[in-house]
Amino acid sequence: MSHTTAIGTLPFDHPFKAGFSDDGFSGREEGFSTIPRTNRLRKAFLDGKFEINSERALLVTEAYKANESLPIALKRGKSLRHVLENISIYIYEDELVAGCHGAPNKYAAIFPEFSYNWVMDEMENFPFEERVFDNYEITEETKNDLRSIADYWKGRTIDERIVSNLSFDEAKGSNMGIGMYLLNLYQYGGIGHYVFNYKKLLEIGYGGLKQEILDRLAEIDHAAPDASEQRSTLQGFLETVEGAMTYIARHAEAYEEKAAKETDARLKEEYTQIAKNLRQVTAGPATNFWEAAQLVNISTMITYIESNGHSISYGRYDDYMYPYYKASLEKGEFTKEFMQEIVESHFIKMGVPSKLRDKMTAMANTGRGFGGESLTIGGVDRDGNDITNDLTFMCLDASAHTRMMVPWTCVRMSEKTPEELKVKTVSVIKAGFGHPKVFNDQACVPAQMKAGRTLEDAREYNVVGCVEPTIAGREFAWADAAYFNIARVLEVALNDGQCYHCGPHCPRHSICAGVGKKLGLSTGSLETFKNIDEVKASFEKQLEYFTTQMVAGISIMEHAHRELGATPYASVFFDNCIVTAKDMSAGGVEFNHTGPQGSGLATTADGLSAIDQIVFKQGKYTGKEMLDAVKANWEGHDKLYALVNSSKIKHYGNDDDYADEFGAYVFNAYCDNIENKKNTRGGTYKPGVYGVSANVAFGLISGASIDGRKIGEPISDNMGPVHTAVGSHDIEGPTAIANSVTKMDHSRAGNGTLLNWKFNHTNVSGQAGTNNLVNLIDTYFDKKGMHSQFNIMSTETMKKAQANPEDYKDMLVRVAGYSAYFVELSTPLQNDLISRTELSFE
Repeated sequence: MSHTTAIGTLPFDHPFKAGFSDDGFSGREEGFSTIPRTNRLRKAFLDGKFEINSERALLVTEAYKANESLPIALKRGKSLRHVLENISIYIYEDELVAGCHGAPNKYAAIFPEFSYNWVMDEMENFPFEERVFDNYEITEETKNDLRSIADYWKGRTIDERIVSNLSFDEAKGSNMGIGMYLLNLYQYGGIGHYVFNYKKLLEIGYGGLKQEILDRLAEIDHAAPDASEQRSTLQGFLETVEGAMTYIARHAEAYEEKAAKETDARLKEEYTQIAKNLRQVTAGPATNFWEAAQLVNISTMITYIESNGHSISYGRYDDYMYPYYKASLEKGEFTKEFMQEIVESHFIKMGVPSKLRDKMTAMANTGRGFGGESLTIGGVDRDGNDITNDLTFMCLDASAHTRMMVPWTCVRMSEKTPEELKVKTVSVIKAGFGHPKVFNDQACVPAQMKAGRTLEDAREYNVVGCVEPTIAGREFAWADAAYFNIARVLEVALNDGQCYHCGPHCPRHSICAGVGKKLGLSTGSLETFKNIDEVKASFEKQLEYFTTQMVAGISIMEHAHRELGATPYASVFFDNCIVTAKDMSAGGVEFNHTGPQGSGLATTADGLSAIDQIVFKQGKYTGKEMLDAVKANWEGHDKLYALVNSSKIKHYGNDDDYADEFGAYVFNAYCDNIENKKNTRGGTYKPGVYGVSANVAFGLISGASIDGRKIGEPISDNMGPVHTAVGSHDIEGPTAIANSVTKMDHSRAGNGTLLNWKFNHTNVSGQAGTNNLVNLIDTYFDKKGMHSQFNIMSTETMKKAQANPEDYKDMLVRVAGYSAYFVELSTPLQNDLISRTELSFE
């Protein structure tokens, strides 16, 4: 099958458009698309300011006060309806799809029902506008608005419910304690990491969903023990659907009024047509491509208004949108060129929501976007046939032309993926803005099947958030449930349950002192271990202890969201919730999982490898000498420090079976302690082995590590090899890395794996560079690697951007799982990107 590329394709033999400066960033003004509208919308976004908006917070507080006695699903449904009926409507020139996220473009709305103490504390004591990164402007009027509702929310938030229910041991290991694991994503925000059944919404519209709810209400057995709960839940669903219909109708009316007053003929025609699109999808299905894009956009924006859950993703865009593209083209409704314009306008609209995060989260996961809006293209259908179509290529062009932080474009690849799509994907990757990331059907489909899916269902996976495979409208995976620091488990395992640095060298000394030096179990010390098996036994006991505490903490979070944070609007878009009359937070979704991810695999593996070689096999140093070195942050132990960071020691990532076996051991040990544990919604746990950018946060709060890392340095990057301040532990090139990483069964990690690659753009230039990248992806995927993403960016360019941020304001980079503007990243994150190995095919 032949696929034509969309208009405006960039000359991808060079990573940037001709006419720009050598580094591709300085002096750029015209934009990347041949569509003027796209460039204007992108410039408007970049020129806009980030600010905090209080309107949603005030409206939701009014609604809660008026409905305090109602069951939670109905209270939440009525609250969302009140917000949707009263919140401001925003119209922006040039936008082809309407609807905002409860605030103006780029502004952050506030969600006091989830967490509020930190908002007030930081507003008064750590001003948002004075942050070094992720700063927001805030007016005095907005501050007064937020102060006016603070008393009401004391003791009512999900955050407070979680904290009050955590035991000492559960809190001790969390972000509130030593930071062995981080629970803050769902502690401070709403539930997320899911994909609607967009296909169903487009086919039946809100009117069809409303009728399904009414029909189910009529079926309730009023004598059943749970009849009252079912009824109130369904009534909450109904409130949100009717509220959404009102919200869309309000937009239609606003556009009609705007069109009536407009004197510019082009704008008048656009406003009139957008109003007609909105009138159609207020209750009805989409009948053409433009209406479909409109319905997808506004339905998703309402989710952001309901909850500030992370990573509400867009699913298989080229699958559910393609029938409307094809029909509109065949009927002559729109040209392909105009539908490309719609796609690019939609892509930019996906990128305008902004989310305020607490300062700790902002340090580790810098970026003011709402976060995690993955959009999946490519792959196979239920029957195993490749779905690649024109829209697949148009989405890649849209990503290259818009170059926004989101959507996070994800390309699924299988044995049936056309070579043309592989080349196109690599060409966009070579443009050097961090998109797209690539996923392997040969690993993701088996991972879904291990979680209980049929082969046909597994083939329909989408990507949510950074890396997680899930099924649209049928699975709520509670992905990104927590970040777990595997590397620090080894620390306490080598030191009889204590951290190394209970003293001036400890980054979390005040916390450690508060909980006591004995952080874990008493399992012995490297001073007395006689062989590597004893080290492993200690590690396994500590790992079981701390993962158990983490799972207990996650269960408390799940209960808190069920009790206080139901999401009736989002639940409507999951096939089973209306049938079961249960909110998604209460287990109403067909497939329920929970997915925490382990971070620091290579740090742990190289630590074990170094101990086995230096202490037990070679006898060059004693276990006590190695412990003394890390307790001293390697100060005064220069020879040992140089040795563990040298090629004289076998390290993971070099296709060396000895070292790589430790990587596989750590991978399997973590999965053993996570997979198939029961969650609170009738499902099971799925492990992930990645940390996104949590490796930077963990490095800041952990002691030195035995692999040769000093305090403050990040632990290892996701599935990748170690890189410390004095050099990278991988020295054999990209093929060796691919071989090492695929010595593990990635399908065990149903919540995902992640491997970052970094290349200088000159090293992948031209046809040879394209061929090399295609071959690397093919090699990695043939060996059943699950997922990869690329930074085509030289270390030198990153250093220039760090030194002269004003010249690189819109330089997008791939962080880990997500892309962000480099100059807006925290310094530790920038340094982590700079220090990653710059690979070469030479």
